[in-house]
Amino acid sequence: MARRVLHDQYFKKAKDEGYLARSAYKLQEIAQRHRLIAKGQRVLDLGCAPGAWLQVAAELVGAKGVVVGIDLKEVRDAIGANVATVVGDIYETEASVLTGMGGGLFDVVVSDMAPDTTGAGDTDHHRSVRLCRHVLEMLPGLLKPGGNLAMKVFEGGTYPALVKETGRLFASAKGFKPKASRDVSREIYVVALGYRPRRDDARAAGRAESGA
Repeated sequence: MARRVLHDQYFKKAKDEGYLARSAYKLQEIAQRHRLIAKGQRVLDLGCAPGAWLQVAAELVGAKGVVVGIDLKEVRDAIGANVATVVGDIYETEASVLTGMGGGLFDVVVSDMAPDTTGAGDTDHHRSVRLCRHVLEMLPGLLKPGGNLAMKVFEGGTYPALVKETGRLFASAKGFKPKASRDVSREIYVVALGYRPRRDDARAAGRAESGA
């Protein structure tokens, strides 16, 4: 099998500019186009290894902001003083562990997570949708009301339904494919702004943050 050519323009640019992966430019574009992240905010990065999104998020929030990441794999490179990471599975890690590391509910949640791919498009699509739906289920314990979300999914039959489900929880939700995504990739990002938790979820999150 021929090896995939990795030395495209974004690979070279990432190497030249000190980013750990070409995916850094995906978050940069998402954040710029949608005003996703602001200075001084708390950001949670789900599926953070190897650390490129942590780097971008840390730059965007600045020294007064906080970035927390979780991944099944360890982030081996030091990112910055305002970045903390944990090795863990989002299906097994309590939201309180992550908010405890971040100092409270997050202003922004980003996810570049992807399932182990099988090569079967429908299977990979449904697995990625399952990951995204789990992220949505976790939001009451992670994201502040009014907060923002960006999460990766593989396009497929239930993608429109996922966007609609996300839109019920946010003021706006839409799909966005960054220029740094490979042309042959089915990945797309659901970008949602203005989190509106259900009333019961908001109350529970408020009690959790206050320690009640």
